[in-house]
Amino acid sequence: MEPQTADRTQSPSSPSLPSLPSPAAPGPLASFVRFVVCGGGIGVLSSFAVPLVAMTMPWAVANAVITVASTLLCTELHALFTFGTGRRPGWRRHLQSSGSAAAAYAVTCAAMFLLHVIQSAPGMLTEQAVYLTASGLAGIGRFLVLRLFVFASGRKSPLQPRRPVLPLPRPVLTQAAVGATC
Repeated sequence: MEPQTADRTQSPSSPSLPSLPSPAAPGPLASFVRFVVCGGGIGVLSSFAVPLVAMTMPWAVANAVITVASTLLCTELHALFTFGTGRRPGWRRHLQSSGSAAAAYAVTCAAMFLLHVIQSAPGMLTEQAVYLTASGLAGIGRFLVLRLFVFASGRKSPLQPRRPVLPLPRPVLTQAAVGATC
């Protein structure tokens, strides 16, 4: 029998190294501000990177490369900084985040398509207003998906049913049961 230690912070895989406590996840408002700063900052940097990379390859390929790289970088930042999970995201979270980015892209494309169906030749100001509105709504939707499902570590998903905690039944002791022998 091994002696038990009072230090319970050691992980079973590495008994000599104490595990670090995970930081507390930021609240919804702080997460949203971080989401906007990280996503917006990477978006602005990406808009400058695409033309630079396009000098060495076709524009569509450069755009795809920068989009993939920026989505991977944003997922890393969202896991570590925006939602405070305390660890890097795995492939599952990267795929889920990419799926939410693809859905946001589809929303903005659908909005622009719908605009051109409604108006055959909309002005640039109208196009910008529709695109930015759709992009903002898609961003809010993406934030909610990432916060509530992709990076919801330790929090219950709002779609999971909550089971009530029921007390365990206690055996009823009668006079006959108290005096009986087994």
